[in-house]
Amino acid sequence: MLRVLLVDDEALARARLRALLDELSLAEAGAPLEVGEAANAVQAMERLQHAAWDVLLLDIQMPGLNGLQLAERLRHWPSDWPAPPALVFVTAHTAHALAAFELQAIDYLTKPVRRERLQQALVKAARWRQAAGQAAAGVAVADVAAAAAAVAGGSPPPAPAPAPLPEALTIHDRGSLVRVPLADILYIKAECKYLTVRTAAQSYLYEGALNELDQAHPGRWLRIHRNALVARHRVRTLEKAGAHSGHDEPEGWWLRLDAVPEALAVSRRQLPLVRELLNGSRPQAGADKPAKPGAGSG
Repeated sequence: MLRVLLVDDEALARARLRALLDELSLAEAGAPLEVGEAANAVQAMERLQHAAWDVLLLDIQMPGLNGLQLAERLRHWPSDWPAPPALVFVTAHTAHALAAFELQAIDYLTKPVRRERLQQALVKAARWRQAAGQAAAGVAVADVAAAAAAVAGGSPPPAPAPAPLPEALTIHDRGSLVRVPLADILYIKAECKYLTVRTAAQSYLYEGALNELDQAHPGRWLRIHRNALVARHRVRTLEKAGAHSGHDEPEGWWLRLDAVPEALAVSRRQLPLVRELLNGSRPQAGADKPAKPGAGSG
């Protein structure tokens, strides 16, 4: 059972979300849905205090305490409350996406919500709840009464910062903002004006620079070509293609990764680094330089 709490001051908005939830099939998450509602932050805190909810679908623009403020208060989670829910913002405003992800939201949906995007968010939330548990969700020791007073306008109780979510890229995808964890990314490839970000499930277009991503996350990626980075832990095989190799790819060296069927071209300049990774050795200084004529083909 996946328990979903809708928090929105507009009854019509709650009714629309409930109707979408009634249509959904969470076969991938392996859980039927139970849906509850709250019309404001105070009601939401009361329901969260007395029962465990797996997912919080939270509006931002609400009278009194808005959705972002409520999410900030929920960072100081009382230890004797039920386990904290996965947080998904549902709003008509795209401008708050970065602030939402800083508050550890796992997804950000824009109204009108599409059924497919809601399905994706709930599957993601179900996996998060299964994997996280109370410790990974950043449960803090705090007084229940003090937390309730904070919702009414007081100061939040002191508490350690919650455990951070895994590093991720925030990507615009068909009118929505999607948080793609770096650990899920298999490769990133520069194509025209965009980067293709590939996970096992799908591909995204990302506006950014390949070099910036490489420098921002040292040790995570292996550069196999001037236009391609791959996840080091996903590298599987290095293959030679040619007229008599039986491969469909053009002549040269090609890399295959776990979980994706396509092969990626490896440049001659980067070939030594790929071989060293597959051999389990540490890259040597100058290994990214072109191989000298007559070097072994391996």
